[in-house]
Amino acid sequence: MRRRLLEFALLGTGVMFAAAAQAQVPRTDSVAGATVYFIQPQDGATVKSPFKVVMGLSGMGVAPAGVDQPETGHHHLLVDLDKLPEENQPIPTDDHHRHFGKGQTETSLTLPPGKHTLQLLLADRNHISHRPPVFSQKITIDVAP
Repeated sequence: MRRRLLEFALLGTGVMFAAAAQAQVPRTDSVAGATVYFIQPQDGATVKSPFKVVMGLSGMGVAPAGVDQPETGHHHLLVDLDKLPEENQPIPTDDHHRHFGKGQTETSLTLPPGKHTLQLLLADRNHISHRPPVFSQKITIDVAP
């Protein structure tokens, strides 16, 4: 029983330290009026995989991940997500969260046939969304077979 209590206490302490470390990650301020948007494809477009995605940004600059330059960020493409990632956490890397940490502004994307949603989210050098977040309108595309 004592051992169980000790294990629980140690686990709780570890969780508190992890939460404190995450809370200390500073968020980068965005520029008022900054916008991120799709140049290509357009909302409602029918495309065939692979298709070209061109990302636009106004009011801020693009810089690779890890580069500490004021008023910049890099693109993340959110595929088929219902909500934005947590604002004070690094954006995950998976099929739904595509990173462009080298500062890319276009890509070739392959998706299975059917309807898909796409949204852009700008993030700072640490892959954390700005304060306030800079994100695009969500668009819907239809990928033809």
